[in-house]
Amino acid sequence: MDSLLAAAARALVAGDVLTALGHVALRSDPPALALRGVAMAQLGELQRARELLRLAHRGFGADEVLARARCVVAEAEVGLALRDLAGTPAPLLAAAHALEERADPHNALQAWLILARRWLLLGRRQEAESALAQVQGRALTPALAAMAGLAEAALAARALRVSQATAALDAAAAAAQASGIAALHAEVVQARSHLAKPAARQVAREAADRLLDLQAVQDLLASPACVVDGCRRGVWMGGRWRSLARRPLLFALLRAVGQAWPGDVDRDVLIAEVFRTRDGDDSHRARLRVEMGRVRAAVKGLLSVEATANGYRLAAAPGIAVVVLAPPIEGEQGAVAALLADGAAWSSSALALALGASQRTVQRALAALESTGQARATGRGRTQRWWAMPLSGFTTILLLPAALPGD
Repeated sequence: MDSLLAAAARALVAGDVLTALGHVALRSDPPALALRGVAMAQLGELQRARELLRLAHRGFGADEVLARARCVVAEAEVGLALRDLAGTPAPLLAAAHALEERADPHNALQAWLILARRWLLLGRRQEAESALAQVQGRALTPALAAMAGLAEAALAARALRVSQATAALDAAAAAAQASGIAALHAEVVQARSHLAKPAARQVAREAADRLLDLQAVQDLLASPACVVDGCRRGVWMGGRWRSLARRPLLFALLRAVGQAWPGDVDRDVLIAEVFRTRDGDDSHRARLRVEMGRVRAAVKGLLSVEATANGYRLAAAPGIAVVVLAPPIEGEQGAVAALLADGAAWSSSALALALGASQRTVQRALAALESTGQARATGRGRTQRWWAMPLSGFTTILLLPAALPGD
């Protein structure tokens, strides 16, 4: 490395981006292009940063494995900031192994943390845990330790292990403070605030909603109660989980009778609410009988569904209460709002990939959020990106793809 490149690298480490650019702005050799790419990323010019890093990667020779691997890691971090979740993680995995083999543990650990964060955004809990395991027990710089703590806290929070999430955030806060990076410290503060906010609503037909934070949700799931979980669309009781996520009609019926527990729900009310028709006839009533039979089979062993003179009701074992949880935001837009709430700019295709939903479903949700002032778009066509203001008073953790405790 010549003196100008060394000076630019030192300036980047010190956070003096403009000085770094002054040293390499007029150069087009691969090392200078790579440093310019990192500098542009720090200035927020992410698309230009990606272009420069790709040029640098192509410019390095096939025998310059270390330099090429570092470019892959830097580009992957830019891609994560752009919420570009398409494509395979194979190049980043290969880069991580190449960096490990060539004694560059810092960048190798950075690669594993990028992989963990990417899997978190995609709701791939096991893959995220596997990537995070690669950095645990290793010597980390304060900045990397803070990033690892944030990833560990996110995993724990989505699995409703609140005490573990709190401990991870405490460690991340100390590491962020030691790193001196203000943006990293602000991210830890934001993550901590999420744990104290209401995460779900306990709902009943004739009572006001009760707001629950993550600790209260964890306590509820650990109690003897039978929980009809509208956040993940299933039933949880005593460590047993029955998912109805792929059977939305059955879950809608279950939730309707769950909210009326211990009372019943009139057949005509169920037909109107679930089948979306005000003029129910004998065919709707026959269909209701069939669907309630399917609900009865789906929750067998946890709950019973009983027919009454007027409609249907849920019956639980003696001493077991039925509780219905609902997400902070109802409808298709809830999960979309959860992802947008991280403050990053998302494309509709990236949102669809992260949620495992069709792009049309995501676009419909974005239109609903935009109409209520909760989301805004910039750009057009392929360059269009969506932003959201942070949700006031709610955490979005339970809206994100995740598994229940014990899964």
